[in-house]
Amino acid sequence: MTHPFWTDEYWLLLMQLYKKKPEGMKPLYSRPLVDLSLEIHIPPRYLYNQLFRLRHNDSPVIQLLWDTYGKNTRKLNRDVKKLRSLKGFGQPETFYDGVEVKETFEKDFRPLPENGSLKPIMLVMILDLYFRLTPITMTPETPEVCQLAKLMHISPELVCEVMDVFQFCDPYLNRDDLMISPLLRPCQEIWNRYGNGNPEKLSALAAQLREYFK
Repeated sequence: MTHPFWTDEYWLLLMQLYKKKPEGMKPLYSRPLVDLSLEIHIPPRYLYNQLFRLRHNDSPVIQLLWDTYGKNTRKLNRDVKKLRSLKGFGQPETFYDGVEVKETFEKDFRPLPENGSLKPIMLVMILDLYFRLTPITMTPETPEVCQLAKLMHISPELVCEVMDVFQFCDPYLNRDDLMISPLLRPCQEIWNRYGNGNPEKLSALAAQLREYFK
């Protein structure tokens, strides 16, 4: 199914991404792919699937792209620059009058209003680690905590602060004390989305999200 904001001009952007070294498919949540998704308001998974189509050259439009730009990176970069300079680029509502743009996936990759050092995707990764540890090991000295903090460029103390909020969200712990934290709302939202589901799916998602920080 075609995304409502997709236009054939966006194949140029995907080809530029595909040809970026190392040339080929890019991981689903790699930073360049996510950045492009945020730029044109199309989810990463859709762009990833389009990259797959580009790789397999499954239409006359894609064949024309390869014939035109496959061996001419300079022309590709020039035409991508021209495309990005067009009025309304990255603002789909300009091209689709009457279609309301409501941010969905974009919010997951933007800093939290409650703490600019954190993004919802980081809470997802911390939640995955939360399920791998016991409360007594949720400390800044625990190697797994240190490793995740280093990957996400935040302090181990902040990772533990989030885990402490998740303990309050966890119905199995029956925490009856009062939690006053600005992170309670975003952590509860992430718990509601992933905390009661299949832990294997959460683990797979967290593993994919690691690519964003590499």
